Amino acid sequence: MFEEIFLSLGTFNPYLIYAVLLVIPFIENIFPPSPSDLIVVLGGSLIVQGTIHFIPALIVTTIGSELGFLLLYYFGMQTDKKLVRKGKLKFIPIESLETAEKWFAKYGFFIILFNRFISGIRSIISFFAGLSELEFYRTLTLSTISALLWNIILLTLGIIFGENIALADNAMNTYSSIIFIVLTGMSLFFVIKFFWKKKRADA
Repeated sequence: MFEEIFLSLGTFNPYLIYAVLLVIPFIENIFPPSPSDLIVVLGGSLIVQGTIHFIPALIVTTIGSELGFLLLYYFGMQTDKKLVRKGKLKFIPIESLETAEKWFAKYGFFIILFNRFISGIRSIISFFAGLSELEFYRTLTLSTISALLWNIILLTLGIIFGENIALADNAMNTYSSIIFIVLTGMSLFFVIKFFWKKKRADA
């Protein structure tokens, strides 16, 4: 499967691929979760073919990651803490604000430095960094370093996979199987939980 995808992607316009590598990491920050890391790895695999090049790919993925981070940082800066503490913003629990403040008080800017390595809560970190009013230029520098290092790792993995198509194919098949099993298990859990609650309510 991966080999077919790999070969078909190699026929795409390089500028289109760069555009995707810019947009997807940006979207992942705003609407998590999304498979941005996997797409960057796929993009890295095209470096082996010569379809795209490492440095431009690294630049666009890092810009996309950073733009997404800064947008949520800005939203956090514009959010009034008082409204959060009074429970006026229902989508931001008071506990989340308190937890974020404790994190930043304890670990400081190390959280920003490693935010790209914490999949699933990157957007939360960037939003609460703004809400906690962390110093902008230091936050910008550390978040950029984080995005840069993470994208270097992903693109390098892509290059390794691109040079070992069979290995990548097996890895992707295994990944797909694991995701399918996890999603199926979660679906069954929620269905059983729904009918169990319904049965208790009717009793």
